[in-house]
Amino acid sequence: MNKTDFIGAVAAKAGLSKVDAKKSVEAFIQTVEGAVKDGEKVSLLGFGSFSVVEKVARKGVNPKTKKPINIPARKVVKFKPGAGLSKVVK
Repeated sequence: MNKTDFIGAVAAKAGLSKVDAKKSVEAFIQTVEGAVKDGEKVSLLGFGSFSVVEKVARKGVNPKTKKPINIPARKVVKFKPGAGLSKVVK
């Protein structure tokens, strides 16, 4: 499912027009992006949580040349599914 399909599904489930559903989905995405950018954790009970994790610098190997490389420290976004979402998949 891509973003357009998702917006259509949200519109159908919520009884909204596609324009209103698009505004809602965009607002959700912007809100999560803003919170994660500020280092906050976003928890949606039953669905999951978004958080920022700091990865430490480490050594790696270039698979093409087999030479060692340094991988710099960085921040990544992590999503942990909630119990409700995990139940649906089982």
